[in-house]
Amino acid sequence: MNAPRGDFSGRIALVTGGAGAIGAHLVATLRSRGAKVVAADGSAATGWAQADVRLPDPVRLDVTERVAVFGLVERIAASIGPVDLLVNVAGVVSFGPAETLAEAEWDRVIDINLKGSFLACQAVLPGMKRAGFGRIVNIGSVVGKNSGNARPWVDASEQQRAGNVAYGVSKAGVHAMTGFLAKEVAAFGVTVNAVAPGPVATPMTTHFPAALKALIPVGRMATADDVTAAILFLASRDAGFITGEILDVNGGMSCD
Repeated sequence: MNAPRGDFSGRIALVTGGAGAIGAHLVATLRSRGAKVVAADGSAATGWAQADVRLPDPVRLDVTERVAVFGLVERIAASIGPVDLLVNVAGVVSFGPAETLAEAEWDRVIDINLKGSFLACQAVLPGMKRAGFGRIVNIGSVVGKNSGNARPWVDASEQQRAGNVAYGVSKAGVHAMTGFLAKEVAAFGVTVNAVAPGPVATPMTTHFPAALKALIPVGRMATADDVTAAILFLASRDAGFITGEILDVNGGMSCD
């Protein structure tokens, strides 16, 4: 008998960025719907003993370190079972003009947002393919589609308070990666999709320019609830015929 819609009982999920505003909300929601969830975050203050498969909450994880990412996925499988749902929320934002962007800042953003998402996908795919089922949901951004929200020709200061070229390129890369992976694993019962939010009201967007908020057609920034609802839809068993999709959650900022 199929589980009711919205039920994640028996599902085993890994959420990177699981201690952040969106990630923590998603983790709590998945758990409330019956999933076993491992929250991993680079800012987590804990780890686990080398010989111990028990997992703390949240798990400290540097998503740019291949050994750490693959090791965590192996430990989850040994402790509670193979991951059948991966949500890549881990990410950082970056501000300022391209002209003065430091190389180190470019590398930091690309490594965490794009490489980190790829490594997590790479780590869970073998288990999902063996099981003949899996869901991967990556977090992209409207900035990866519209070349940025800032309007420096109107107000140069907007470039200092809205995502810049490094952030946009990293998220555009996530969108492209999503499509490539979706095609590669479609025959194995695994779907790979992305959610592309507009500006989300979190501590990371406290200084988002009021003039740009006013350009959101629905009249407000997104909430963690808005993003979580989209992720849960793509993560559900009901969404098995949807793959390679970049689902916009941007209040009408970008329409296609």
